[in-house]
Amino acid sequence: MSGHEPTQPGSHTFDYKHVGGRFLGLVALAVVAFGLVAYGAISDSKQFAFSYLFAFFFFFTICMGGLFWQLVHHAVDAEWSVVVRRQMENLGSLLVVMGVLFIPLVFVAPTLWTWMTIDPAHDIVLGEKAGYLNNEFFWIRAGFYFCFFTIASLWLRSNSIKQDLDGAAKFTIRNRKITFASLPFFAVCLTFAAIDWLMGLDYLWFSTMWGVYIFAGTALSSMCVLVLIITALRNVGYFKNVISMEHYHTMGKLMLAFTIFWAYIGFSQYMLIWYANIPEETIYFLRRNTETWQLMSTAMVVGHFFVPFLLLLSSFGKKRPGFLCGMALWILTMHLLDMYVIVLPALHKSGVQIHWLDIACLIAIGCTLAAVFLKRLGSAPLWPLRDPRLAKSIALKN
Repeated sequence: MSGHEPTQPGSHTFDYKHVGGRFLGLVALAVVAFGLVAYGAISDSKQFAFSYLFAFFFFFTICMGGLFWQLVHHAVDAEWSVVVRRQMENLGSLLVVMGVLFIPLVFVAPTLWTWMTIDPAHDIVLGEKAGYLNNEFFWIRAGFYFCFFTIASLWLRSNSIKQDLDGAAKFTIRNRKITFASLPFFAVCLTFAAIDWLMGLDYLWFSTMWGVYIFAGTALSSMCVLVLIITALRNVGYFKNVISMEHYHTMGKLMLAFTIFWAYIGFSQYMLIWYANIPEETIYFLRRNTETWQLMSTAMVVGHFFVPFLLLLSSFGKKRPGFLCGMALWILTMHLLDMYVIVLPALHKSGVQIHWLDIACLIAIGCTLAAVFLKRLGSAPLWPLRDPRLAKSIALKN
């Protein structure tokens, strides 16, 4: 979104002239990438299954984060985030698309989740878990997850857009009530989606901290994407008199906070499993600390925590959009590596084997979501025009 004359200050409607042919380019790239993915699914279905799950869950966490930040905003009646809330809503609304993009996983489910092909009567461990790990309940849960994600994200966004017309406080109150009802479901759905789709890759393994670990990456990665979206829009003239460096400072502080939180949960999980030394738990880290997987695991620890922690400590960088965008891209790269280290060792147990399908699946899903997001931008004002807290949000001082 660059290369055009800036929008007039205060303009709140997205003009597609800032996109130009990029939208069609995204659509074309998505079509080509999905064509390659389809070819890969036919020629190497096992590699396709794991590559697609890796790409799917990476983007799924980002979209889930969009919903999470909306829920936090309404639950605590936040003022600072009013001006960026619409982009949280646009991001969260992509969960509808994620539901459609989940369909290919249905066809390769037995390849990914091998417990589906095992008779519980012949496996003691699976027999004990059969009440949860059975095909019918698995698909019922998946259907419930996406029903909740869709209803919650679209309902919150719909009420927010309706408020743009008359500024009625009833929509703020209504969304707060929806949020309080939704928060427990959000926590449960994200936790069990992570258990079903990621932990389920090895039904023998378990961790009681898994849901919180995935949540930490979800909140962090989505805040990074929000920073990139806001900056891209500011660069073509939007938000100039609406979003200040104070808002960047706040978003930077949240990036730092969840960087620390991710490291705390990750270390706690590792330490508890190491200390207990139970084979059913240690198998996860043993596999990821052998051969070339150890190099990737080490790089993730250093890059996901130490680098952003040290660079985000100072308020100097957090008030500079360019610097913060650089950190956002870095953290997203580390989050991508995190998802890769979670999913692909279940297929390539002997070491890292990067495959072209890993990249093709990322491009296919990423371009699809980006194209839909661009359409969302023009469907409503870029920020809530008549939210009762808008003036206080614009005048934010840390």
